Amino acid sequence: MAARLRPRSLAARTSLLLIVGLGIIEAIGLTIHALDRIDFDRRMVEQEAQNRVGMIYRSIVETPPADRQSELEALHLPPSFHATLTPGPDPDMVDHAVGGPPGPPGMDRMDRMTRMVLMHPTDNLPPLPPHLRPRHIMFQPDRHSPRRAVAFLLPDETRWLTIHFVPPPPNPFRSPTFPTAFVLMTVAGSILIVWGVRRLIAPVGTLAAAAEALGRDVNAPPMPEDGPLEIAQAGRAFNTMASRIRRFLTDRTLLLTAIGHDLRTPITRLKLRSEFIDDDELRGKFLSDLDELESMVAATLSFGRDTSRREPMGRLDLTALLQTVLDEAAETHPDLADAIGFAEEPPTVTIHARPVALKRALNNLVQNAINYGGGVRITLQPPRPGGTSGTGAATDEEIVTILIEDDGPGLPPEDLERMFEPFVRAESSRNRETGGTGLGLAITRNIIWGLGGDIRLGNRTPHGLRATITLVC
Repeated sequence: MAARLRPRSLAARTSLLLIVGLGIIEAIGLTIHALDRIDFDRRMVEQEAQNRVGMIYRSIVETPPADRQSELEALHLPPSFHATLTPGPDPDMVDHAVGGPPGPPGMDRMDRMTRMVLMHPTDNLPPLPPHLRPRHIMFQPDRHSPRRAVAFLLPDETRWLTIHFVPPPPNPFRSPTFPTAFVLMTVAGSILIVWGVRRLIAPVGTLAAAAEALGRDVNAPPMPEDGPLEIAQAGRAFNTMASRIRRFLTDRTLLLTAIGHDLRTPITRLKLRSEFIDDDELRGKFLSDLDELESMVAATLSFGRDTSRREPMGRLDLTALLQTVLDEAAETHPDLADAIGFAEEPPTVTIHARPVALKRALNNLVQNAINYGGGVRITLQPPRPGGTSGTGAATDEEIVTILIEDDGPGLPPEDLERMFEPFVRAESSRNRETGGTGLGLAITRNIIWGLGGDIRLGNRTPHGLRATITLVC
């Protein structure tokens, strides 16, 4: 499951890793900021609460005793504040005289600040004169509950002003800029990471494209050698490798051409001399051997020269090309014409390829199917998106599939891949009537790979052989 969810491309994986790392770093930083903001908000809440308590006390103590109850009812208090005039304080409050020590250990910071606002000046509230200060202050310090209470013994009567309040909890997300800043930083960082990673990974795509082009055409243009140091070094190494491959192929072509040229002359001379043999049977065998030798030399030269890569690429009608190959095969084998054709009505497909080379590859496969299976059926499937090229690289281009099937004996499973190796033939084809040189499938695969496609062999059920060709549209 995790493997399916993991991005496939290097750019996506790198971007995801960096974005996750950025998110973790931002979460840590914002957590530290939130903790600091919580402490700041707690101080602000305490300051606001003790200012509110001081304002309530001042409003009541500056009112004549007879009007204090009506004044208290007229006050517009917040929902979290409740003030009453009582004969005495709540029984669970802690006694603390005015002007005494800072307070017992149970008294929290809020209680001390409430006491201080009545005795000392603050930014928002002036100090009370001595005759208005309470005679006693009692608190309800409860660290396990958010509720707070403070009771003031009024200076000119025996009643107590008791104020119950619940300070709001600190909230670092109260400000809209906090989550907005987080979202903006994440989005901006993600965009920058994706852009940077794509720029850094782009040379890898260029290298893959150059390798794909080299697989299709050995004379493809060299890869650019600019960019960062490592990319430039990779480009130079790739171009050096391509140059050595071209030199190797050139040397092989020259060698095979020289051998073929030197062999053609003695073969022709031997054919002329064989005409002077009086024994007709011996002369026929001699000429047959020379024809086979000449055919092997011609096939070897064709395989070595790889002339298909010199043919320019162009748009062609693949359906029409397959029909032409089948018509020519039916004309060559009129006795098998009914067994040669399409398995079903083919769609119209246009691809980018080398017409002569592709026709040669398809003709090799069709002739093999006729020779060893007594007929051939071709299925042309409609193009589909995506696939794998002959070099093994994934491609986003459309892929068309051709199935070439026969009803012959098939091949042993261990020989299905070996048949593409040069000079490898199946046991049943090693005779003069049906056997070739063992280069037909090797040439065919080189042509298909040169077009950016792929070819595979597989056995049919209950018998027969299937050649599956995939080509890039």
